[in-house]
Amino acid sequence: MIILTINCWSYSVRYQLFDWDNNKVLAGGTVERVIIGDSYFDHEIPGSPTVRIEQDCPDHRTAIELILGTLTSAELGVIGEISEIGAVGHRVAHGGEKFTHSLLIDDEVMEAVREMVQLAPQHNSNNIAGIEAAQALLPGVPHVAIFDTAFHQTMPEHAFIYPLPHEWYEEYGVRRYGFHGASHLFVSRRAAALLGKPATQCNLITLHIGKGASLCAIKDGASIDTSMGLTPIEGAAMGTRCGDIDPGIPPFIMQEKDVSPREMDTILNMKSGMLGITGRYKDRRDIIREMEAGDDRCRLAFEIEAYRLKKYIGAYLAAIGPLDALVFTAGVGVMAWQIREQTLQGLEIFGIVPDKEANRRAVSLESEMEISAADSRVKIFVIPTAEELVFAEDTAAILAGTYTDPAHFPYSFARADFKRTYHLPDSSRRAAGEG
Repeated sequence: MIILTINCWSYSVRYQLFDWDNNKVLAGGTVERVIIGDSYFDHEIPGSPTVRIEQDCPDHRTAIELILGTLTSAELGVIGEISEIGAVGHRVAHGGEKFTHSLLIDDEVMEAVREMVQLAPQHNSNNIAGIEAAQALLPGVPHVAIFDTAFHQTMPEHAFIYPLPHEWYEEYGVRRYGFHGASHLFVSRRAAALLGKPATQCNLITLHIGKGASLCAIKDGASIDTSMGLTPIEGAAMGTRCGDIDPGIPPFIMQEKDVSPREMDTILNMKSGMLGITGRYKDRRDIIREMEAGDDRCRLAFEIEAYRLKKYIGAYLAAIGPLDALVFTAGVGVMAWQIREQTLQGLEIFGIVPDKEANRRAVSLESEMEISAADSRVKIFVIPTAEELVFAEDTAAILAGTYTDPAHFPYSFARADFKRTYHLPDSSRRAAGEG
């Protein structure tokens, strides 16, 4: 079984190609700057240097055509022909309440995903473009949807219902959904393996920190709360998203500056967060570098991000009770030891005690590390995420008829002897944490 996974963003397409029967990743990479011009494709075969292909991709279909053409090319290919691909797993951002787990894509599923566009216009429309392109280019092949929101469908009503007119929920589906589900699922299962306990007996707080950031409160292996809400804008301060703010601010500014609803949406999603505070930077590496050089706005952005992460940890400790582990993941969560250090300061009262030197050493995208001190009651892990592995495993299990709901499915990566055998190019790995 050869499985292709596709993850379409606004201006990029990320993929991996798995030889599932032999537990191998054949290739992986990302097409960047789709639609906006000057597109390029970073393509990697295990054991070989990354190859960059510069080719304009005006839409997602062209990007997927480039991927498929490269996978079957004489020079860079890893399969003889496209027909060797037996299934495609697609990441879909928003599944609403309708989808609580991954499933085969048919006309009914596609119609429901289209209905969700109003809840995630910047995400589902791109996911749909990728699915339709892949279905056209790979006709007759099973396509599976893996929903970002599915892992959080175990939240209780008191966690997902907003204190708003209840008919908004009944008529329009206004509620907390949460995102980054595959990432929170993966690292929670890996944390359970590192703890040597069944996932259903683990209480965890997972922090997915990239360009986008979300935290998840996990009790007995199930999501009971998460920081993102109806849309990915709620929660922690992020690269360009504001996260939690006074809801009175947008209408106030809209009136004072004559800003339209669409313009305000763009400001809150694309011009706020770290970029809004610094006026220049959204990449945490830039912010940390300039902060260390004395830039006060970058220092402020750094402190705001860490402070808000710490407040969520405190809130989720109250919701969960006794905690087994705290887990950092995604590009920033794995690589920015400074943010972890600042976030963890002062949490010793809750039994969360980091080892300062271990934390500073834990900057690898290749390995899992424990950064808790010997006297810490709560384990602290840094675990690189691998969402594509979730996509591929769900796809394979659905086709084999062995798939159950995410909470109880015995994922291969949940085993104690799981080994990471391959990772994407640096550009793709960074992108994996920027959702």
